[in-house]
Parts: sequence; structure tokens; C-alpha cells
Amino acid sequence: MTSLRRVETEAERRERGRALIDSARRTLETEASGIAALLASVRDELGPPFVAAAEMIRAARGRIIVTGMGKSGHIARKIAATLASTGTPAYFVHPGEASHGDLGVITGDDVIMALSWSGETSELKDLIDYSRRFRIGLIGVTANAESTLGRSSDVVLTLPQVREACPHNLAPTTSSLMQLALGDALAIALLESRGFTAVDFRIFHPGGRLGALLNFVRDIMHTGDAVPLVRLGTPMAQAVVEMTAKGAGCVGIVDADGRLVGIITDGDLRRHLAADLLTRPVEAVMTRDPKTVRPDQLVSEALELLNASRITVLLVVDAGRPVGIVHFHDLLRAGVA
Repeated sequence: MTSLRRVETEAERRERGRALIDSARRTLETEASGIAALLASVRDELGPPFVAAAEMIRAARGRIIVTGMGKSGHIARKIAATLASTGTPAYFVHPGEASHGDLGVITGDDVIMALSWSGETSELKDLIDYSRRFRIGLIGVTANAESTLGRSSDVVLTLPQVREACPHNLAPTTSSLMQLALGDALAIALLESRGFTAVDFRIFHPGGRLGALLNFVRDIMHTGDAVPLVRLGTPMAQAVVEMTAKGAGCVGIVDADGRLVGIITDGDLRRHLAADLLTRPVEAVMTRDPKTVRPDQLVSEALELLNASRITVLLVVDAGRPVGIVHFHDLLRAGVA
């Protein structure tokens, strides 16, 4: 016997869509209120222990061992990765595995940061006991300062009590976001206090688009004969030949000392299109003080300048003299744009 399925009406589909959007808004509003509460707490009672935690980590001769169970464990793993990539050596240890031998990776020079919303996660007991036995610094991240974790910690980062986005106030949602945000705040505060630069960041991020953005302009620029250049006083006919031969869509104009004084682009040719264009000198057509970059600037800075100026090519200048050229297509090939 063939079953008959009722066809959903357009009105019902719209109503379901509205319900889904309403649910998303409630979730985001609830989680935003959690971040707002965390921000207020950092400005007040959470401020001093936050400073104490950062100073303990800065003083550590070893690594930061980040741990947690369940959703807190997932957040702890991400915090460890963020710390490690921003100049603070960190390692995630699963509390269950710690009780079966992984405690051996923790040394007396390390600091443990344990995440548990309730502060009563049973799997953390052996880690807590180990830290107390061998006098290893312990930072507790919990919403209950009077919990086992809170009372055992050298520094307690007490998170504000907030409602989960889950309608049953059960699934870790707002609480997980607050743990993650506090971890990010700690990582960035340490980064800034250590003077960790983009160049340092590049050491830990050589791959992917992020790694490409942290390359230097000198790594991707064209040099030597590939740079289209003519001197002041050159007829436009010769400048156009140089532009066409180098295929960069522009030509740089230099003075007698080889210093860059202007640029002519395809757009300049269109704007000055006239019967006498090819007989005019380049200085009559060029754009003075063109946008340039240095060889030691990051590729990310070159990309930002191209986008902000709405141009496709930059001459690379060192001590006022052009030494290279970078086109938007070069950024595409490098995996940046």
C-alpha cells in the first residue's frame, strides 16, 4: 500500500525558516551576553588573577600544559594551539591519558592550566594531585572558585555564572565560548607583553595562505630587467614600448640619479589619450609620487595597499630607487590574494 506524504505548504516553510532564524538569534544573543559578562569581570574581580596567571606563565621555564575533559578539553586543545603559535610553548594533555602514563610529560618547570566549568571533573583529580605533589604551578579556569579545582589552584580564573544557549541550559555553549575567549585573551596579552612580532609569527606559520601573507615583498617581487623603467624626458612612444615589452601594465619614471619620481599606468594612457600622446614627454603624463613598497615589507602589507588604493601593481623602492615590481597576479600565484 502506497503511503501518502502531506505536501508542506509555502507558508509552513516560511514559518519554519522564521523559527530557525529566531533560534539562531537567541543563541547568539545569549552567547554575546556571556562575553559581555566576561568582559565586565576582567575589568573588575577577574583582573588581578588574570594578571597573576599571565605572570606565572611568563615566568615558567617550561611549557604550559593545558587540559580539560569533554567540551572543556576541546577548548583546552585550541587554547594550547593558540598559545604555541603566538610564542608561548604549550601542549595539550588529555586528563584520561594523564592517569595512564602521560603525567610523565609534565616537568617541574611547566605550568598546568586546567579547564572545568564545574571544577569537579573527576578525570582531573590525578593531574591536580600530581601538580600539588611536585609543586607544579596550577591555573584553574572554572565557574566555581570553591570547587576542588578552584581550591587546589595557585591562581583561579573564575568565570561568571551565565546561562547556556541550550534551551535546557545543559549543552556547553555559552560556557565553552567564554573559556575560549578567556584563553584567547591570555594568549594575546602574553604575545603583546613579549613583543611578539609578525616576523616571529611567520616562523611558526610557514604554510598556507597565512604563511604566504607573512612572506616579504622581496620574496615575490620581479627584479632586474623585468622592472619597466624609463628616464624623465623620454618620449611617450618609447615608454609605451617599454610597458608593452615588460607586460606589467605600467612603467616607472626615474630621474638622472635613478630615483623614482613617477609612474605611468594603462589608466594614465587612457586619461591622456590624444593625437599627440606618443610625442609628449613622460613627465606630461605620469602620476607623481606613486604608491610603493619596500623589499622588507610583508606581503600582507602590499596586499592591503593594493586593495586600499584600488590598483594592481606596486613598484618596490629601496632608498628612493626602484629595485623591483609586484603585481596582483604575483599575490595570486603566491596564494595570498
